Amino acid sequence: MKYPALDLLRAIAIVWVMLFHSFLVGGLGEDYGWLSRYGWMGVDLFFVLSGFLIGTQVLAALVRDGRLSFRDFYLKRAFRILPAFWVVLALYLAFPVLREAPGLEPWWKFATFTLNLSIDYASNAAFSHAWSLCVEEHFYLVFPVLAWAMLRKPSPAKFMSLCLLLVLAGIALRSAVWLHDTALAENGGMQRNWFVEDLYYPTWARLDGLLAGVVLATVKVFRPQLWERVQARANAALLLGLLVVAAAMWLFKERTGLIGNAIGWPVLSLGLALLVFAGAGHRSVIARGRVPGATWLATISYSLYLVHKAAFHVVQAQWGDVLEGVGLLAFCAYAAAAVVAGAALHYAVERPFLRLRPRMPVSRRAAEAQASAS
Repeated sequence: MKYPALDLLRAIAIVWVMLFHSFLVGGLGEDYGWLSRYGWMGVDLFFVLSGFLIGTQVLAALVRDGRLSFRDFYLKRAFRILPAFWVVLALYLAFPVLREAPGLEPWWKFATFTLNLSIDYASNAAFSHAWSLCVEEHFYLVFPVLAWAMLRKPSPAKFMSLCLLLVLAGIALRSAVWLHDTALAENGGMQRNWFVEDLYYPTWARLDGLLAGVVLATVKVFRPQLWERVQARANAALLLGLLVVAAAMWLFKERTGLIGNAIGWPVLSLGLALLVFAGAGHRSVIARGRVPGATWLATISYSLYLVHKAAFHVVQAQWGDVLEGVGLLAFCAYAAAAVVAGAALHYAVERPFLRLRPRMPVSRRAAEAQASAS
């Protein structure tokens, strides 16, 4: 079932991320800086959406059929993610003029999706936003196996214990890393961007959003009656989600501070999950409304995410002097160029491969499941 509100949230996420990355081209100026300050939260919204959608897909298959074709799952994910990613990576490698920063990590870190675990951010920041794809790929790799294993002997207590353990472990690990790295930095022993490399990019530090999405998916699949009852209060969930996100913004007043990086991530993920819950139905304000262009922007959002930094850089190199100091108008020009580039990548590469997915030979188990469903 399609939920237009989730497309709206995805569109908001990509615009928010682009607003944040406007710092690459001089920012929006003092009058509009508030629009971009928390734009990095758009990535966390993507994580919650991914956890919910992929979680629902995997769990529903396991409940319906009692099994999951890992081959089919990973092939579908590969057709969805890899073609556009490889094209953009090839462009970054072949044409240094496209890079928003001079240095680029070795190609194999991108190809193996280990960039977020060992990046030298100060020297090799080009295409560094691929870190979030690394987190997503690690999720795709581990979650189906973990879900299959846990559902062999399902236990609500076991699931809730694992969720609590992951949240508490994340808080403890981030806190320990923050205290360790700040102590080294104060003593002059830290000559790198430790916040990005040790806290912001690594997968183990960024599980909260994906986990929140998976929890939503679990309730939807295993407690459908509870899901429907709570959906009757979707607008209350929407309002509460906005309030919780606002609380997370307060916790992240100092983005690199201890409080935000200790407990800010689970709080933010909770708020975003409430927004996704409100959008994953038809009763909330955002579910009933329609924003022109939101669905299309959501459709190209993956390609747009991949190319927007390069598009920003190319426009700045050509017309940066003209656009300097005009704030939001300049961002509109940069964003328009990015949207054109993202749409071109989507229609030339991403969409053709997505159309190939239904033609893939499916496994025998998947064919049996499809025949049974028919």
